[in-house]
Amino acid sequence: MDTVVRNGLVIDGSGAERFRADVGIESGRIVAVGRIPGRAPRELDAAGAIVCPGFIDVHTHFDAQVLWDPMLSPSVYHGVTTALAGNCGFTLAPLSGDPADADYLLRMLSRVEGMPLATLREAVQPTWRSFGEYLDRIDGRLAINTAFLVGHSALRRAVMGERAVTDRAGAEDLARMLTLLRQSLAEGGVGFSTTISRTHSDYEGQPVPSRVADREEIVALAGAVRDFPGTWLEIVFGVVVMQQEHYALAADMSVAAGRALNWNAVQIDSARPDLLESKLRASDYVRERGGTLYGLVPAAPMTTLLNFVNCFVIDTLPGWSALVPMSLARRRAALADPQFRAVLKDGATRAATQAETRIRNWSKVVLQALALPHNLPWNGRTLGEHASALGKEPLDALFDLAVEENLGVSFSRSSESTDERSWQLRGELWRDPRLLIGGSDAGAHLDMIDSFALSTQLLGEGVRRRGLLTLEDAIHRITALPAERFGLMGRGRIAPGAAADLVVLDPARVDCGPIAMRQDLPGGEKRLYADSVGILQVMVGGVVVAEDNRATGQLGGRVLRSGRDTRTVPVGAAASH
Repeated sequence: MDTVVRNGLVIDGSGAERFRADVGIESGRIVAVGRIPGRAPRELDAAGAIVCPGFIDVHTHFDAQVLWDPMLSPSVYHGVTTALAGNCGFTLAPLSGDPADADYLLRMLSRVEGMPLATLREAVQPTWRSFGEYLDRIDGRLAINTAFLVGHSALRRAVMGERAVTDRAGAEDLARMLTLLRQSLAEGGVGFSTTISRTHSDYEGQPVPSRVADREEIVALAGAVRDFPGTWLEIVFGVVVMQQEHYALAADMSVAAGRALNWNAVQIDSARPDLLESKLRASDYVRERGGTLYGLVPAAPMTTLLNFVNCFVIDTLPGWSALVPMSLARRRAALADPQFRAVLKDGATRAATQAETRIRNWSKVVLQALALPHNLPWNGRTLGEHASALGKEPLDALFDLAVEENLGVSFSRSSESTDERSWQLRGELWRDPRLLIGGSDAGAHLDMIDSFALSTQLLGEGVRRRGLLTLEDAIHRITALPAERFGLMGRGRIAPGAAADLVVLDPARVDCGPIAMRQDLPGGEKRLYADSVGILQVMVGGVVVAEDNRATGQLGGRVLRSGRDTRTVPVGAAASH
């Protein structure tokens, strides 16, 4: 053994109770668990701490960040040792070789996943074409393990060019997409991802390429996955209430592929149990037809920061999508124009869908990121309070702030589902076999959402303060359970033969620290960030890569490739966990 972690309380990922043991490691693998005599060249003392498997984040968007941040921060500092990326159909490979197509994907990512375009253009140099070349570019250069789905929008753009956002695929287009997808899976892609969510529009306000596809195209591409071991499917429906058409599409995709399909995300509204039931029923429908469907449920209520810089989500309001293709200077001028304001106000009044009406109560949104001295006192206050103080209508007050602050104002809906019944529901859903804990979106929406620290949010709030799960059960649900459902070989357990991906944590303190903006992105851009609390050490492949929110300078991660590092998980029956 080259390393022994001694004296810790081991939670092995299985859900079983903790036990005191040493963990012996050799060449990146666990070789012994128990009382280990003698001395190893490297000894780590975990006395008083929990030693558990590294956490698995099943829904991330690290596809761009892998090219500038080998740590994949802050996830690694929160105990994540394996991240599944390439979700929602948004990937940076394969490419056609036309620079315009690569530029489109960067601008699309900037728009739909909230990554600053200045950062992407400075840090991402897309010199690859094939999916395998993209994976080779990053393999061995990261602190944590990563696996990448093949994105529908990238496939469509590579084959159809500018027609990807306007045209249905012809027979030749589809045949070329299938060939490209099969090649990408053979090179290590772990499956196929797509989105039909109407919140996903590109920088010109057009639907992203996958939204233009008909269901026959989606099901045909899903079916190509069947021929490649260790693969799965992912989709974003983007609806509040799931309907028969969503159930049928999910079933057809899963059955065609012979693989599980997961979707993001199950949000909780204790006042509308029918919404939740419509989502849970989807898994039952798919299972009855011989497939498998898992929804992802977040670890905590999500605060969403909206703004006029990316216009994400607000562009779903009738007429508001006209803001998207404008330059920032023109957008600011438009918000100052009474006639254009009238169009926006009318659209806000006419908002009809559940998703739209959730952002329609303007008086209750909370103001953030105001920078001008006379506006600083309004940070953290509601728009209604600000508007009332100035004798304005709420939307006029918001537009005025956007103009004054050069679009710099952010505004958040009050955190939803924070009542006690919602927390109880959350705890029940975490244990539901039709769901998985996930949906962090780590690496994306960098100025918008606070769910990236899913693991410590779960362990801090859900376990330590609220007791909704035992620590053993919570760790099982973000380690061994996702490893089992996605077929990640040798991950998620502390047992001989498993990869030495470990977390040493203080059970009395583990938590997510304060979330705030940090200016540390390429191009001088900012992102929401939080340190962990109580995550003492993170080991990947037997290498300690992080200690107390600091990088050690060592890298232990690898790219997980389909069939080599993953195995096929049979479909048709819900997990028993």
